[in-house]
Amino acid sequence: MKRKGIIYLVLLMIFAFSVSACTDEGQMPVDENGTGEPEALEEADEKISVVATLFPQYDFARRIGGENVDVRYLLPTGTEAHSYEPTPQDMVSLLNADVFLYTGEFMEPWTANIVENLKEEDVLVVDLSQNIPLLTSEDHDHEHEEGDDHGEEEAIDPHYWTDPNMADPNMAMIMAKSIGDALARVDPDNADQYKVEEAALVEDLILLDNEIREALSRTKSKTILSGGHFAFGYFARQYGLEHMSPYAGFSPNAEPTPQRITALIQTIEETGANAIYHEELIDPKVAQVIVDETGAKLLLLHGAHNVSKEELESGKTYIEIMYDNLENLKEGLGYE
Repeated sequence: MKRKGIIYLVLLMIFAFSVSACTDEGQMPVDENGTGEPEALEEADEKISVVATLFPQYDFARRIGGENVDVRYLLPTGTEAHSYEPTPQDMVSLLNADVFLYTGEFMEPWTANIVENLKEEDVLVVDLSQNIPLLTSEDHDHEHEEGDDHGEEEAIDPHYWTDPNMADPNMAMIMAKSIGDALARVDPDNADQYKVEEAALVEDLILLDNEIREALSRTKSKTILSGGHFAFGYFARQYGLEHMSPYAGFSPNAEPTPQRITALIQTIEETGANAIYHEELIDPKVAQVIVDETGAKLLLLHGAHNVSKEELESGKTYIEIMYDNLENLKEGLGYE
């Protein structure tokens, strides 16, 4: 385990006083086996230490790194990802890491305070949004009703990982390559193995993309009706889908409007749509109101920001989550 100097104490004190109370009782970051037990952490001392903020990069890193890496999942399981800020205990993990993987400044704005300091401590910091063409609120404008107030000017949509497509712009492949390159850089002796595992992951993503494309070409409806904040803008854009939500924009701070709820209910009644989708790990109150009014089914569209403790311990993967989403989309959109 790396020994850190004065910066360790400075950062620890800063975050001890600045973190929010939204984390789950200071949960210790979990390792690739879904445990934060001291014995498991001691056994990982000789491995490459990787810390990942959200589930997709955690899952990709443990897949590509295999037995050569100890991947710590920073986000407490079962919590809403957008409200997370690191605890002092999290800072210990970050300062002792060899590689830090994060989604980008628009998903994790708290990283702006620590990235340069981590680099000074020889932590390889990887912003996985680099080289990915991020969508903005303007790109989503065709989904907004006239007169909508976005509540933010030219906001950036950070949910690029929901697009597993292998054609341009290669969202998931760029993520996989960035992680493979990072592991090879800090552990050149095993670089060839990392590239083999990266290629295998890409092949699985290609298969997933092909199956999504084929299935969605055979659905009667091409509109996803969401009762929550819609994190699938990249996915919808890639696969030629429209979407409606009671929330203006994709910001977790957005609030539903009565006009949008009414419009969604009218759409269900007029089109005969049989399902409305909700987000993972959040009480679907608004979606349930619409279900109660229309009799539509309530189906999960899992954004893979985070997973439950049970999902993590069972070894759930990003690809499995996306296949589950595909089954729910086929059910809700009328697969023929």
